[in-house]
Amino acid sequence: MDFASIIGLLVAFAMMILGIVTGEDGIAGIRFFWDFKSVLITFGGAIFSTMASYSMKGFFAGVKSFFLIFKVPVLDVPGMIAKIIELSNVARKEGLLALEEVASELDDDFLKKGILLIVDGTDPELVRAIMETELISTETRHKTKIGFWQDLGSMGPAWGMIGTLIGLILMLQNMSDPNSIGPAMSVALITTFYGSVLANWICAPTANKLKANSSSEIMMKEIMIEGLLSIQAGENPRVIEEKLKSFLSPVDRAVATAQEGGE
Repeated sequence: MDFASIIGLLVAFAMMILGIVTGEDGIAGIRFFWDFKSVLITFGGAIFSTMASYSMKGFFAGVKSFFLIFKVPVLDVPGMIAKIIELSNVARKEGLLALEEVASELDDDFLKKGILLIVDGTDPELVRAIMETELISTETRHKTKIGFWQDLGSMGPAWGMIGTLIGLILMLQNMSDPNSIGPAMSVALITTFYGSVLANWICAPTANKLKANSSSEIMMKEIMIEGLLSIQAGENPRVIEEKLKSFLSPVDRAVATAQEGGE
């Protein structure tokens, strides 16, 4: 469970509510921020306009991706580097064919696939091409889900503006009736508020978290590709280790080095 996502969304919403209830009307002030017509215009318009931009399958896949932000990606980059170094030592001592037995014990399908390609004697350039094709396919799927939330986030303020225009038109048509000015202006302003909330409270954080998770997963797969190709080329395990550590941030690199020293 990713507590950062849960805490961030809940506290952001709480801060917004706190800003409302600390006004002169107190908790009763919340009623001024509820308008059913504004909900229909903003949320209904944004959601169904986004649906029109995707297939039904793509739309529901995008909606379901919201729950991914609450899952912590199981990505142990230093651990993966250590695993690749272990594989390189096996290959150096016993030959590439010995990796086939090791591959059967691995949980990561991407790494296992690369090892089997190497064991089969596949040309290094072909190995890179096959694995990078899968990498690009994974990245494309991620970008589609990220794009869904970016599209929905842009639709929210747009439909909020449409609601504002509707409210202003209704207000201007009934200027002779002072009682209608308040409700019409309320629709005009609340729709803009709803659109901003949808974009900045839900869509932007979701897109950013999915983007961060995607970057981490892509980096992990790039490390696997470089590591396996280095093993196939017969490079020294120490050289492979230093090459793969270049993917790490300076802080993570220092931690990984410290852990090696402790061992």
